[in-house]
Amino acid sequence: MFNLIAGDSNARRGEIATPHGVFQTPAFMPVGTSGAVKALTSQDLEECGAGIILGNTYHLYLRPGTEIVKNQGGLASFNGWNKPTLTDSGGFQVFSLKDISKINDDGVEFQSHYDGSRHLFTPEKVMEIEHDIGADIIMAFDQCVPYPADNKLAAEGVRRTYDWAKRCKEQHQRLLEWRTGDIKPSLFGIVQGSVYPDLRTQSAEQIVSLDFPGNAIGGLSVGETKGEMEEMLAHTIQYLPEEKPRYFMGVGYPEDLLMAVSYGVDMFDCVLPTRNARTGCVFTSDGPLVYRNASYADDSRPLDPNCDCKVCQRYSRSYLRHMYNQSEITGMVLATYHSTYFFQNLMRQIRSAIQESRFAAFRTDFLEKYNSGESI
Repeated sequence: MFNLIAGDSNARRGEIATPHGVFQTPAFMPVGTSGAVKALTSQDLEECGAGIILGNTYHLYLRPGTEIVKNQGGLASFNGWNKPTLTDSGGFQVFSLKDISKINDDGVEFQSHYDGSRHLFTPEKVMEIEHDIGADIIMAFDQCVPYPADNKLAAEGVRRTYDWAKRCKEQHQRLLEWRTGDIKPSLFGIVQGSVYPDLRTQSAEQIVSLDFPGNAIGGLSVGETKGEMEEMLAHTIQYLPEEKPRYFMGVGYPEDLLMAVSYGVDMFDCVLPTRNARTGCVFTSDGPLVYRNASYADDSRPLDPNCDCKVCQRYSRSYLRHMYNQSEITGMVLATYHSTYFFQNLMRQIRSAIQESRFAAFRTDFLEKYNSGESI
């Protein structure tokens, strides 16, 4: 499913074939928590150049319920996207909702944040849910520990992640045997280990031994420093097979994407560009722009003078700020569109730079201009 097209030092340019089509890598996946990327339509995402989007297993399970998604032909059909999709496993939600969940070796019992009802996620149950959602790429159930975590807790997370990954694979194989039709998902494993190199090594070797068609690096971008994140990425990725896709979960700042691509990462996801856009901050070639600030009240310039998206071609900073202050949903839509376009355009530029063996120079030039502007 993974075709390596070009390489520039450790940076890789490739493509991944799925039942719903092919997407180019390195790829940034917009996050559609409940089946939709907030404030955008599927047509908007296509215009921005997204090749794959991410759905949230936890949220889709609770609402509208996986049976409805399944009956509608799966996530890509349900939301009118009809292109590649990926679902997370719910492991990160377990981490983020730890105050209303209980973890043991069997799985996780949690309360719905909607109505307080209780549910149990086991590796087997998660595989059933993800198969019903019908994404092209599904993630194994893992335990993401908080930061900071002591060695004992991190080691327990590594052990459970491996045990659950084995159970996920067994259940996934059973479900594939029962499944009819052409949409058969690929299961990716997840490496954990917090910021402990020995645990990262152990987890990577364990997950790789299960021979998943792709591997993800999880448990980072959860509060550690950027230096720790890069150190753990650099340490971990050397254990991941070059012939398979490498997915760095939950990472979203442009400088972090460029850093990770330089080590050979192929896939990313993060809510950062869309969430920040809705709350008054967009990403531009000159750095993050807090368009809600009073200094832009009478600024006729576009959000990013160097951007050719339809928002920057038509609307001003002044107008976007006015929309934000009026709590107009139009402002959220326009800002989200721009930031989504910016990230997809950045990935297009990265792919071209790798193809033309100039990635290092591109990274330097991009960051020099990006860091010269306004900071968040």
